[in-house]
Amino acid sequence: MARRCIITGKGVQAGNNVSHAHNKTRRRFLPNLQRVSLQSEALGEAVRMRITTSALRSIEKNGGLDAWLLGTPNRKLSLDARRLKRRIERRGTPPA
Repeated sequence: MARRCIITGKGVQAGNNVSHAHNKTRRRFLPNLQRVSLQSEALGEAVRMRITTSALRSIEKNGGLDAWLLGTPNRKLSLDARRLKRRIERRGTPPA
């Protein structure tokens, strides 16, 4: 399983550990990925995904998974997120 957020696209970054003597050794900065189940109101089901905590905060701030996906341009979404967005668009909005 790739260490990449399907919402934001954040992945592993590389850098250096720098000691007091200024010795440099390579290291990896891993994204803070969490397994979450987000409720899709249009689909009427929970969608499981592996996203970063910053993506989760963005989704909650924008009013849920459906609102966030529909308000984000396709060029900023990963392939999996675009597939989910298409499913939501086909279903339409739920009755209030």
